[in-house]
Amino acid sequence: MSELFSKKNKDTFSIPLGKNNPITVQVLGICSALAVTAKLAPAIVMGLSVMVIVAFANVIISLMRDTIPTRIRIIVQLVVVATLVTIVSEVLKAFAYDVSVQLSVYVGLIITNCILMGRLEAFAMSNGPWESFWDGLGNGLGYAKILIIVAFVRELFGSGTLLGYNILNYECIKSTGYLNNGLMLMPPMALIIIACIVWYQRSRDKELQENS
Repeated sequence: MSELFSKKNKDTFSIPLGKNNPITVQVLGICSALAVTAKLAPAIVMGLSVMVIVAFANVIISLMRDTIPTRIRIIVQLVVVATLVTIVSEVLKAFAYDVSVQLSVYVGLIITNCILMGRLEAFAMSNGPWESFWDGLGNGLGYAKILIIVAFVRELFGSGTLLGYNILNYECIKSTGYLNNGLMLMPPMALIIIACIVWYQRSRDKELQENS
């Protein structure tokens, strides 16, 4: 039991949350970060979806890694990911239809998310299922963390709401001259916010500064 929660496994889970974040350090999954972060709810659902898919895809590929012929490993990985994405998509349509409509085609495009293929190829193909589960969970959560931060800022200052609840659209606030910033709802603003997060992270981490 102690080996299951060893320091190595804890590091495997925690490092993608900060020092090796898939978006801010590995620069993967940027497209969906731009597309689904205008509102907080879709960003949360997208982040959780990716986290679940990466974690379970890692486990499945890790269990199969010794039986997958090298020449078709990418095809097998895509089939596993596509199956999981289809399941998640159907679950969202059944239990969170409004959010699934907001996410539109982006749930399906998780299949092409570089984070998924990167973790399957770089980690799951050479590590055990338990380690692969923590790696997938950590990278998925690291991805979700950035999406939620970006969506929080964009929805709050772009629409004056959070999860649809009014926060800044009160007369007492508007009387001070405050207006919602429509630029926040445009994709370029997501890129600017991510750039600010990258700058902040690198300014505090000397190791990232040296590697850049």
